[in-house]
Amino acid sequence: MFQSRSRLTTKGVNTLPEINILPKEVYQLIAAGEVVERPSSVVKEMIENSVDAGAKSITVEIKNGGSTYIRITDDGCGIAREQIKKVFLPHATSKIKYSDDLNSISTLGFRGEAMASIAAVSKVELLSRTKGEELGTRYEIAGGEEVELADAGCPEGTTIVVRDIFFNTPARMKFLKKDVTEGNAVQGIVDRMAISHPEISFRFIREGKQVLITSGNGNLKSTVYSVFGKEFASTLVDVDYSVNNMRVTGVVTKPHGARKSRAMEFFFINNRLVKCQTAMAALEQAYKNSVMVGKFPGCVLNIECDASFVDVNVHPAKIEVRFANERPVFELVYYGVKSAIETQDTPKEAHFTAPKNPFVTQGGLLDVAQKEEGKPRQMEFRQKPAEDFWQVVSAPAKPKAEEVQAYTASLEETKKISDAIDFNAPAPKLVHEDVAVPETEEKTAPPREEKPEAEIPDFKVVGEAFKTYIIVEIEGALYFIDKHAAHERMNYETLKASSEINSQVLLTPVAVKLSPEEYSVVCDNAELYAKCGFAIEDFGNSTVLVRECPSILGGEDIEDLIVETAGKLLDGKTDITPEQMDWIFHSTSCRAAVKAGDYTSPYERELFVKKLLSMPHIRYCPHGRPVMIKMSRYDIEKQFGRQG
Repeated sequence: MFQSRSRLTTKGVNTLPEINILPKEVYQLIAAGEVVERPSSVVKEMIENSVDAGAKSITVEIKNGGSTYIRITDDGCGIAREQIKKVFLPHATSKIKYSDDLNSISTLGFRGEAMASIAAVSKVELLSRTKGEELGTRYEIAGGEEVELADAGCPEGTTIVVRDIFFNTPARMKFLKKDVTEGNAVQGIVDRMAISHPEISFRFIREGKQVLITSGNGNLKSTVYSVFGKEFASTLVDVDYSVNNMRVTGVVTKPHGARKSRAMEFFFINNRLVKCQTAMAALEQAYKNSVMVGKFPGCVLNIECDASFVDVNVHPAKIEVRFANERPVFELVYYGVKSAIETQDTPKEAHFTAPKNPFVTQGGLLDVAQKEEGKPRQMEFRQKPAEDFWQVVSAPAKPKAEEVQAYTASLEETKKISDAIDFNAPAPKLVHEDVAVPETEEKTAPPREEKPEAEIPDFKVVGEAFKTYIIVEIEGALYFIDKHAAHERMNYETLKASSEINSQVLLTPVAVKLSPEEYSVVCDNAELYAKCGFAIEDFGNSTVLVRECPSILGGEDIEDLIVETAGKLLDGKTDITPEQMDWIFHSTSCRAAVKAGDYTSPYERELFVKKLLSMPHIRYCPHGRPVMIKMSRYDIEKQFGRQG
């Protein structure tokens, strides 16, 4: 049995401290600190209660960022009068009853702490009426102490008004940020709850202005449009994928819609907002070779699984979860997202801005000089320079070193999971909801399916611009094809799909001088290079000999390629062989591809375009740059005033 540490009194005498039983008003404030951090946490807890109550419409209103006024109204089942006082008692909940219930939680709330904690640090007014009751009930509580219980006229459902958060704990109040910052945090919670429940109509009123309303029609894309706007919503494709009694649904951005941060990645488990490193890593792995390093996709993904498979009883905020087995979650998200972007992605489109009238005038359409006697009538044309179209299709800036490191670090977090996954394998076939698939602990790679040869649309090669971009007319639109990027991806796909890389023996072996560290890593990975079509042998003195190389290289740039890949192997902090092979395939494909500025004959262009169109899944080079840009006839004609 432990003893308390003695303390020194003012008289210099050691005494044992007295153990105190904390009064209710003190331990309630301590408990409230775990749940009520700021106004947004209050809003989150109360919206979750409204969702659990079966609401189809929820209205949230705040003033002063929520620090002085929060009102949440729902049309849920309401609370019976005899139950209302229990709402504000610690550990009182309608969601669970027995300890076993914690193993399969299907509601958003379950702890029974939120309302007691909120009432302990604020002034709360509750109005509620259940279906069939003639009169509703109004209940007031402030600082954990009951104020009034009375009849009230109110609609079916529940309205809760929270005023003056931390009114009785001013020390906590000083940690609140500016009203604008707190209001933004509240709006973030409402946004996330809205996209996690598109079947519920959300309305958000901020400082007297309505800033959000969703239809509640169950359409996720419509809800995302209302919450995040047209620009983000226009880049989305649907995800709906089931395997191993689990399902992932939602939307993800097309690769060209990738952003510079993870701010638009939203994950839900059974419609509960969570932070999930496993799902995040699986998402970004699915976009590998489709987005630039340092850029991240956006998503709204909901993982549906048996409640017993996930533990949400980890933290009072209920945003952290644990899975019984993380591998099925990784595979579900990875294959679901990869299937979606491979089947639904389309070539990137370039759009002109709407042209302004080129005839800038002082008072009308044309600036007509006053007719002078004996001189013809003249018109002055002042045309504003058009925006640079090629700026629309320029490649993103090269990622910074720290961005690359951050991306690598995010993949390391799930190394143990992804280590056993064959990323080159196609996704398992979709499983309908009514088909039960037994879970297996050991991952079995799905059989490789032969892709049917794509039907090549009618096309006409118009020409080539800057010896770099092949211009093709297809079905009323122009396509600008970056021949280097496209050829690089075609080479990459060929190497990746080959069970055995075609190699050629070099007439003269290439000696590659390396640093001691590079020399060691290349020799250690000779077998890996062999799988990629290189025959490398140790020549001693930090030198290796390359006797064979992939036939697509043509014997060029071998020394630079070995040095480059050696550096990547040396810097790599993962031992996932498919990823290492990707590094070599990337470098090989890039160096074997036709270069920008190289001459290509009309015959070569024709064959090149035909081959590219036979591989419609190729939309990005291995580094994530688009291989082609589409310009519709409508956009072009609009510039000439042929469209209204």
